[in-house]
Amino acid sequence: MESAPKIFLSAGEASGEHYGTLLIPALRRLVPAAEFFGLGGRRMEALGFRPIVRSEDVAVMGITEVVRHMPRIYGEYRRLRASIEREKPDIAILIDFPDVNLSLARHLKRQNVPVIYFVSPQLWAWKKYRIRSVQRYVHRMLVIFPFEERFYDDHGVTAEFVGHPLAELEPPRVSREEFAREAGIDAGKPWVGLLPGSRAREVRLNLPEMVRAAAILGDRYEFLLPLAPTLTAPQREHIRSVVVEQLAAEPKRPGIAMVDDARAVLWHARASIVASGTATVEAALIGNPFVVVYRVSPVSYAVAKRVVDVPHVAMVNLIAGERIVPELIQGDFTADLVVSQLRPLLEQEDARARMRAALRQVAGILRAERSAIGRVAAVTCQVLEQEHKASENPGPTGE
Repeated sequence: MESAPKIFLSAGEASGEHYGTLLIPALRRLVPAAEFFGLGGRRMEALGFRPIVRSEDVAVMGITEVVRHMPRIYGEYRRLRASIEREKPDIAILIDFPDVNLSLARHLKRQNVPVIYFVSPQLWAWKKYRIRSVQRYVHRMLVIFPFEERFYDDHGVTAEFVGHPLAELEPPRVSREEFAREAGIDAGKPWVGLLPGSRAREVRLNLPEMVRAAAILGDRYEFLLPLAPTLTAPQREHIRSVVVEQLAAEPKRPGIAMVDDARAVLWHARASIVASGTATVEAALIGNPFVVVYRVSPVSYAVAKRVVDVPHVAMVNLIAGERIVPELIQGDFTADLVVSQLRPLLEQEDARARMRAALRQVAGILRAERSAIGRVAAVTCQVLEQEHKASENPGPTGE
């Protein structure tokens, strides 16, 4: 293209922002002069992305949480809409985050901006009515799980399985000893990862029970709690206070180290307790045995029970087509049940070997022959070129 394209990016939570940080350099290799703006976080900004709204300001979860934050979220959404009208991007890439991005897709379509949606919303599990929005407003749907391609094909949406971006990452380079020094923990003890989720609300609901499970397991283990980069300093301090207060109520008080690198935790931990979400896929790709947990507000759970139609909650189990990792959701998520499911993964080699073999199979399914991020960048450039040619040759006007 002759002119430098403007690319609108929207990544509203930690996993989407991570994909955004991978996508910007890949696009710059193909379109060096491209300008990026929209919804994103600090890591994207460090790559030259211009945030109209920061992802840290809109990442909430659940029915009651969204309702409570609706005035602020709608205000930020209006700022994004205004930026689209003012700056007239050449193309938009929306990453997951359907509560905001499907609305943005509608507005972008009205502004004649082609929309690429990367990382599908889980419409196949619930809110299937939203498929109409995808059919009307999304130019290309690029999915990271193979069964999603079939779902969209069945609904008349142009979709492509590009592979999972996390499957392309190299193993963490930090050694166990170096990581132990940085975290102030004992490298000689077995480590257990505690991954309560990336959103502040998820952490508040999932972390206390994880801490109770750690107290039951005791100081034979070291416990590692990675904090998402999208959490603000006050949110991080609140998490520290939650850990301190919860441990104060326990007769045994194991050490829980708060760290920044979730992948290094999964790489070095003997096993982990992982909230349902992207981290479960990371654990599967790394091969770390784990138990899936999750808790939302009672209202959110009541609504979800009525509309969600899937045999498993954990993405790893959905991909495998069977229950290969334990799922402890809502009322079943108790410290005692977590420990009962986790102990075999910590102490029994046969149980560990069975789960690791199953996780390897899932990892194989997620690894495509090409780079997922590279493919998204290539599709973006293809659509940009098509739009450029269409603008140069608009066809007969009827005059």
